[in-house]
Amino acid sequence: MVQGRVDPGRDGVADYTAHLVGALRATGADVEPVPTGGSAPDVARAARRIAQLRPDVVHVQFAPSAFGFRRWPGLLPGLVRPPVVTTVHEYGWWTAPRGVPEPVWRAVERRGLADRETGRLATAAAATVATNAGHAALLRARLGVTARLVPLAPNVPDLGAGEGRAAVRAGLGVPADAEVVAFFGFVHPVKGVRYLIEALARLRGAGRDRLHLLVLGGFTSAALPEPEARAFRDELTALTHAHGLARHVTITGHLPAARVSAALHAADVAAFPFTAGATTKSGALLSAFAHGLPTVVTAADPPDPDLVDGATVVVAPKVRDADALVGALGRLLDDPGLRARVAAGGAALGAARDWPRIAAAHRDLYERVARA
Repeated sequence: MVQGRVDPGRDGVADYTAHLVGALRATGADVEPVPTGGSAPDVARAARRIAQLRPDVVHVQFAPSAFGFRRWPGLLPGLVRPPVVTTVHEYGWWTAPRGVPEPVWRAVERRGLADRETGRLATAAAATVATNAGHAALLRARLGVTARLVPLAPNVPDLGAGEGRAAVRAGLGVPADAEVVAFFGFVHPVKGVRYLIEALARLRGAGRDRLHLLVLGGFTSAALPEPEARAFRDELTALTHAHGLARHVTITGHLPAARVSAALHAADVAAFPFTAGATTKSGALLSAFAHGLPTVVTAADPPDPDLVDGATVVVAPKVRDADALVGALGRLLDDPGLRARVAAGGAALGAARDWPRIAAAHRDLYERVARA
């Protein structure tokens, strides 16, 4: 299992890979992680390690950030003898190397020689895995590659309510009678928490004075190094003070999975106001579904076919728009029937995505690739 060297506590792809390795080992599979950086010497060392291990299959977990936005991991299919499976976690926005004109990339990709984002990892792989329909469609359109769709699972499954809802709220400094809106995940500018704070201020100003926002998650990540993370946390804290919300917004920082699960049980609704729109490639969103939370998301373009307004989620129709969030949250909070319906729909969607099923899908794929 070829992966970046990022700590799972700082990166979603690393966290996913750790879960997958554990789930595969639980089936009896012999899985050896091969962490590597993105430099040429790092990739050469990884290839030598793979040669020593003599595996049946090499599986690369690809995201540009996992390898420091370097192109060398894209050469792995030509450096190892076993067949390569590539999971594409991020796709559609990056180019390596930069500076190559778009018409040149299109010609190279049409011939299956290389891909602007993954190098040879997608074009020369024995099999390519996508975690969502959007990436699968783009791989097909750009490269003619038909990816195997294996969806994500919750990065925090339901681990129980801990010591109970009231006690968990008290431990978080959340009033017992509050209407709690929870955000969960790495806190980064693209997650839209700024707009969620503004929406909370407007809803409270309109008379919803029991609303409380619970922001569950760390700031420092592979995508947001420590200095930037500290500055962004300070910015959000200042925003809560500017809106008079200091007592009505709880920012926890990174928490262990059991405490996250207990906190989600203590919430009333969840919100994921991502600035590019939300899709089911978010393990944090699937975690909200796993905890039975009725959930608000921002609309993606193209929309995720599984996130259906009024059925599995409530959709805020615009991104980077506090008013759209006010409307979506208001709909959900005003309508108990809608809350029950989307909570049930989200839970049903998430129930089909668990680690045993995902491990079984990977084992089936590995066996097919090894036989071929």
